[in-house]
Amino acid sequence: MKQPFFSPLRRIFTGFHLPRPLLAALKPAACALFLTAAFFAGKAAAKMVSVYSADAVLTSADGNWGLSFQQKGQQPVGNADADYLKSFRACYAGNPQDNVIYLTFDAGYENGCTPAILDALKKHNAPAAFFIVGNYLETSPDLVKRMVEEGHIVANHTYHHPDMSKISTTDAFQKELSDLEALFQETTGETMKPYYRPPQGKYSEANLKMAKELGYTTFFWSLAYVDWYQDQQPSREEAFEKLLGRIHPGAIVLLHSTSSTNAEILDELLTQWESMGYRFGSLDEIAQNL
Repeated sequence: MKQPFFSPLRRIFTGFHLPRPLLAALKPAACALFLTAAFFAGKAAAKMVSVYSADAVLTSADGNWGLSFQQKGQQPVGNADADYLKSFRACYAGNPQDNVIYLTFDAGYENGCTPAILDALKKHNAPAAFFIVGNYLETSPDLVKRMVEEGHIVANHTYHHPDMSKISTTDAFQKELSDLEALFQETTGETMKPYYRPPQGKYSEANLKMAKELGYTTFFWSLAYVDWYQDQQPSREEAFEKLLGRIHPGAIVLLHSTSSTNAEILDELLTQWESMGYRFGSLDEIAQNL
């Protein structure tokens, strides 16, 4: 049987052995206090939902990377500000005054979409950065070689894609990066640039310090959308709504190379961004100013 609303209050108050008349008198006040607290808690929760979209993660300075889009056409606010990140040689966007877009792709595995993505980039002479993991390099070495040959940056997304914020030692942190670099050099004959993106955007201040001490630049992003679920790919309309509506000067755009939607729309997407007055830049432009 469901307990009356005031049963918990009765237990609290009777714990102090209050007389029944006084308990009865306190019930309306207690109810009002409870409802007022619930009201303001609800308002706070609603504010959080309105500020942080479904495809952004509510976080703190240690945790998961998240964004708040507050004004169309302007850079979003990250859960760590630009100056804080810069002190660790990290960033999430370029110059907010420059109509430049920095294209980045996270590549965890290959499912046949990357060739179309590379074709579109080549057509528009658009440089990109591919943040790859060990599995991708092991299974798709020819595509990685093509990325290098066509002038794209191939960067470090760690070997095993773990939650790096849970790695507490510099040696273990470095191994996730250096193992991938060694295989990249063996595969391509090239040295991997010291550009690092935390898997899933999970990081900690300790991680940022480790990365900086090891000579890495950490790249987050200022525009992304939910494009990684293979069985729930966004429609063309949904993709354009997010990627055109939230573009902004200096954007570091995160896309996933496994997305069939991205492969299908990328040519047109780049065309539309160009028509909006944007050019495509290399992450090298940002790194040299950190």
